[in-house]
Amino acid sequence: MRIISGIHKGKRITAPRKLPVRPTTDMAKEALFNILNNRYYFDELVVLDLFAGTGNISYEFASRGTQQISAIDADYGCVKFITETSEALEMGIVAFKSDVFTHLEKSREKATIVFADPPYDLPVESFEKIPEMVFKNGLLHNNGAVIIEHASHMDLSHIDNFSEKRKYGSSVFSFFEAPNQD
Repeated sequence: MRIISGIHKGKRITAPRKLPVRPTTDMAKEALFNILNNRYYFDELVVLDLFAGTGNISYEFASRGTQQISAIDADYGCVKFITETSEALEMGIVAFKSDVFTHLEKSREKATIVFADPPYDLPVESFEKIPEMVFKNGLLHNNGAVIIEHASHMDLSHIDNFSEKRKYGSSVFSFFEAPNQD
């Protein structure tokens, strides 16, 4: 995987082969960050990266200037790799070993972007639960978004606060936005 833009642009990061991950493709990641670049200032974001895996998405945010990034994954090897990579590149990403759903239930920290890339073989109910828990527990800033990466055969448009979806190859990003509370 490589970092597409920012201070670490072009940096290749090689994750250990034994990690149980499916990183977001460079094509899909570049498209996602083009969308986000038109909506947000990266240095103002608070990011929660769920099912963080290799940390691919977290590194991209950090390279573009995001200072507050929490990466959550249940696999110790993933958390260790993210921590080591973040320290080596001086990114300041805080990685936690936790079940994502337990974290969403217990956390009270708000984020601007909640990005989730669950294993594609999880049941659709697990995918549906992510935005539901984020909104129910008030974990999103008013101008924020929940973004879920999933397989193209899955449709999440029926979930409350769904705003749009973007398809890139066999992956889809579904966006959920907080209702305007001003």
